[in-house]
Amino acid sequence: MKKFYFCRFLLFFFWGIFLFPLGAAEKDSAVYIEKKPGFQDMLKARAAAQEEKPQVIKKDFKMDFSNLDIPTTADLFVQVWHQPSFSQDLTGACWSFSATSFFESEIYRLSGRQIRLSAMHTVYWEFVEKARRFVRERGDSDFVRGSQPNAILHIFAEYGALPYEAYNGMKSGSDIFNDIKMFSEMKAYLESVKAAGAWNEEAVIATVRAIMNSHMGAPPEKVLANGAEMTPQEYFKNVLGLKLEDYWNFISLMEFPFYEKVEYPVSDNWWHCRDYINLPLDVFMKIIKKAAREGYSVCMAGDNSEPGFFPPLNAAVVPSFDIPADYIDDAARQMRFNSESTTDDHAIHLVGYLEKNGNDWYLIKDSGNRARDGRAPGYFFYREDFVKLKMMNIMAHKDVAKEFIIQP
Repeated sequence: MKKFYFCRFLLFFFWGIFLFPLGAAEKDSAVYIEKKPGFQDMLKARAAAQEEKPQVIKKDFKMDFSNLDIPTTADLFVQVWHQPSFSQDLTGACWSFSATSFFESEIYRLSGRQIRLSAMHTVYWEFVEKARRFVRERGDSDFVRGSQPNAILHIFAEYGALPYEAYNGMKSGSDIFNDIKMFSEMKAYLESVKAAGAWNEEAVIATVRAIMNSHMGAPPEKVLANGAEMTPQEYFKNVLGLKLEDYWNFISLMEFPFYEKVEYPVSDNWWHCRDYINLPLDVFMKIIKKAAREGYSVCMAGDNSEPGFFPPLNAAVVPSFDIPADYIDDAARQMRFNSESTTDDHAIHLVGYLEKNGNDWYLIKDSGNRARDGRAPGYFFYREDFVKLKMMNIMAHKDVAKEFIIQP
């Protein structure tokens, strides 16, 4: 009997060593912090111009960053050329701001030209296409504020592009991008169309455009560029010179076959695009790592509502109390996507990298309001584990990816 108990003791002793190895990394701790007013709160106050209301002090559950050695400035990173970070203000247009920034960097990489494009020109025509599909599907189509970064490929192909100076998309007399009231009016109108069964596509599109014109201004039909008058389509073809087929989109989810094109199942993929190449996580990360080190940038979308996402320090990491970095794999991503603890919240532009303390950190150009609440306004510093667990889809030039995959 004593031998039996002694054997059990040895079994549990070695089992414990296996599960809890000696010398394990220190655990991250968590704290509740006071939630302070940020850039978005200031924008709302300016836009609404309303009486102040008593503020309720809220606390957020966040990782304690006090003992973490994180980057302090964007200047530490090896960067690709990019336009300065511009705020999307009070819009749901992160997808367009990030994708527009991505293609500005691509234009510079390919031609050396520094061009600022109009993100709101793309937003305008994207809303037109959303309304069009809403009519054709008899209301069985999501009409939402957001979209996916790869939507810009379809808008560029159909409607072209404009330089920012030709169309900024702001209401006359305003210096804030703001689609809140505009979207509410369009949404209410389309619901009335559905209720009445008034599926006249031409009339619906005309009304939706009239609403947008009153809030954003109508985009010009011609623009002067290189001494010539051009349509937006001609400007895209003759000035920008981008080959849209050279840009591939990727996701990494276990629920779909790897190395096949699939539909990304989120509401912002409102047109049910099936052009996403699904990759194993290790290949997904190799593309990102290679792009950063070889002078390319990457457009990404994923989650930004985590305890390790900390605007005051412009930092994003995965705390050990969520999951240790070494345990992040395909299953960890899929489980969080299924449970909706990982959601497709925000699109951003990866424009640089830094090797620090054995980790890759990525410089993220971010048009969101929270990116302006820290010490590096307009940027975030994502540690590699955060990208690996929480970034759900990317868009990159095919030359970065082709050595790893064969396009389906």
